[in-house]
Amino acid sequence: MSGSTFGHLFCVTNFGESHGPAIGCVIDGCPPGMRLSEADIQPDLDRRRPGTSRHVTQRSEADAVQILSGVYEGLTTGTPIALLIQNTDQRSKDYGNLLDTFRPGHADYTYWHKYGLRDPRGGGRASARLTAPMVAAGAVAKKWLHEKHGTLISAWMAALGDVEIPFESLAEIPNNPFFAPNAGIVPQLEATMDALRKSGDSVGARIEVLAQSVPVGLGEPLFDKLDADIAYAMMGINAVKGVEIGDGFKVVAQRGSQHGDELSPAGFRSNHSGGVLGGISTGQDLRVAIAIKPTSSIRLPRASIDRAGAPTTVETHGRHDPCVGIRAAPIAEAMLALVLMDHALRQRAQCADVTLATPPIPGSAP
Repeated sequence: MSGSTFGHLFCVTNFGESHGPAIGCVIDGCPPGMRLSEADIQPDLDRRRPGTSRHVTQRSEADAVQILSGVYEGLTTGTPIALLIQNTDQRSKDYGNLLDTFRPGHADYTYWHKYGLRDPRGGGRASARLTAPMVAAGAVAKKWLHEKHGTLISAWMAALGDVEIPFESLAEIPNNPFFAPNAGIVPQLEATMDALRKSGDSVGARIEVLAQSVPVGLGEPLFDKLDADIAYAMMGINAVKGVEIGDGFKVVAQRGSQHGDELSPAGFRSNHSGGVLGGISTGQDLRVAIAIKPTSSIRLPRASIDRAGAPTTVETHGRHDPCVGIRAAPIAEAMLALVLMDHALRQRAQCADVTLATPPIPGSAP
């Protein structure tokens, strides 16, 4: 299967299936000499893993990562880093009735037509379980970016279905299972999810991502623009149907006199662009938002067809997230980190010798 490798200089190849023995990835291109252990990776996997609250799938996976190669005496060697995560709580029997039918909104129909066969267990390769290796790889990228550039990446839930979540503080995000930056709205989110689970239905979400202390100059014209690669990365996350950079679709109603971010000796006066101009980072905060569709695997009966084309009804059993967006924040952080890591290495390779007499304006990373 092609399409399983992400990146150019920091290259991540993802492997495995939802109900196979294990999932994982191979990272090629990580610079040597960085101190790295499983303890640097596990916290982000713990934030993403299933079974952490009553509001997400109750599949119980430890998601314990093993570093199989690329690290010697605690330091990266510059050779490929292989990361392995064992699958320990598969219940493949829950999917026995889906072998000959197609779940509406899922990849069953398209995978069957593309490959001529498919793994129905938990969605196989189409499962959001395959985001775990990307979170592991993203943790490696986040560590390098922070050590070299001071970059910090945070993500939070900004809307759960039609419930808007006003932003209060990044400090609130780790204090609740929704990654909500607002403590006061958590009871409403819990009530929404409890009602949704009882109904057997699902809902979508909006996730916002922020990268701070991003170096100036990341991104390539014309087709490897930083924002283009970010959109590509975010659309590679399961269930993502929309991506915004900066003000996103709100720019339609803006005037040029409002949207263009004015500069002064003291710095940029606004950040409608989201930290990217001409596909190249400005050094301002990088702002991204993604829209996640409702979970396709729901208990409610849905009309479909079988492999012979005959009409049928599908009811999906098993353990599923009524809102896959609840666990998406660490995934969005990881994918943004992978893009920034790749472009940081590309910038270092081509433009490391570029020097300017005028330093970046305040608010831009050095």
